[in-house]
Amino acid sequence: MTQKKIKRMRKNSRRKLPNFSGQHLMHNKRQIHEIVGHAKISLDDLVLDLGAGKGALTSVMSKKAKKVIAVEYDGKFVNILEQKFIHNPNVKVVHQDILKIHLPKEPFIVVSNIPYSITTPIMKMLLNRPTSNFQRGIIVMEKGAAKRFTSNFVKDSYVIAWRMWFDIRYVKGISRKNFTPMPSVDSAMITINRKVKPMVAFKDYRNFCGLADYVLKNPQLSIDSALRGVFTPPQIKQLKRNLRIKNAISVATLTEQQWCFIFETMVKHVPKFRWPKINKAKSNHF
Repeated sequence: MTQKKIKRMRKNSRRKLPNFSGQHLMHNKRQIHEIVGHAKISLDDLVLDLGAGKGALTSVMSKKAKKVIAVEYDGKFVNILEQKFIHNPNVKVVHQDILKIHLPKEPFIVVSNIPYSITTPIMKMLLNRPTSNFQRGIIVMEKGAAKRFTSNFVKDSYVIAWRMWFDIRYVKGISRKNFTPMPSVDSAMITINRKVKPMVAFKDYRNFCGLADYVLKNPQLSIDSALRGVFTPPQIKQLKRNLRIKNAISVATLTEQQWCFIFETMVKHVPKFRWPKINKAKSNHF
């Protein structure tokens, strides 16, 4: 076997090493600038880059933001970041697990290409507390997750809860060819913006989550079956009339406005002892 073949085999072997963190670094400069452009960063903004890698996004944002906090857990990337931004006083490198950081006490935005393996936990960290200082975000994630978070068919109660306080929109797909190591699936960009006027008051967060958990235990159920136990049959009939629902549609297809109306109706007309309670395990996250 020639030395050339041996080198080629070693190179291919390195490429196939498993990526346990689920972190895929973006190398397409045009795409990086497009992502930052969508964020509309100003000199007043505090920006978090979660899973900063080698600092591709951080580098561009440092020229636009008041301050960028680059969070990275991988030690070798942290060393690269510290050397790269040693002369950038508005960049702070934080060597820590993303899910263990303390979110800023001042208003902040997030612009990140986040690790696939902890996509949902990161989203929950940012959106499960509507009273936090998180204002908006441009996030690149695995395409399947992006579709799930923005779909009109909502099977997860936390997703519909997020939408009471935040607008979450699918922007575009991003080919896997733009990342190193190249993942097995494509990515996508989503935008998150805090609603100017929340659909549900912050003080009612737990109560809304309790209702959403109860109703979406089985997302395929009809509204008649899903609301049974909270509303009386006459109330359900009236609800359907007010919501202009004639057929036995799945509760997973309810719109944000319909969810809001159902919750408001429960608060006004259903005795509190019949309100669904959020389970204790989930309540620890709020």
